[in-house]
Amino acid sequence: MPNDLDTVFAALADPTRRAILAMLLEDDMAVTDVAEPFEMSLAAISKHLVILTKAGLISQEKRGRVKWCKLEPDALRAASVWMQGFGQFEPVNLDAFERFLEIELPATDDP
Repeated sequence: MPNDLDTVFAALADPTRRAILAMLLEDDMAVTDVAEPFEMSLAAISKHLVILTKAGLISQEKRGRVKWCKLEPDALRAASVWMQGFGQFEPVNLDAFERFLEIELPATDDP
């Protein structure tokens, strides 16, 4: 399990790979379509895709002459469970925090 987490977090450490994952949230994409918005070679994008594939975050399949990429959302489950174990990643209720501040910090009319 730790090696799997290491691989997933290493794959997520790169902003290009995170952007690719965000794009694949919408739908499966051909490799050439994945590469289009980035200012790098197709070979460089392919290296990013290999890393994402090895981490299990995406899968690739050939359909005819075109290689397609598909997001594998279950691959993030172990990382998510690991992070939730720290309890620091709960959403902050900003409305409740604002009410707390209003009670604790009296309003002042000073300029």
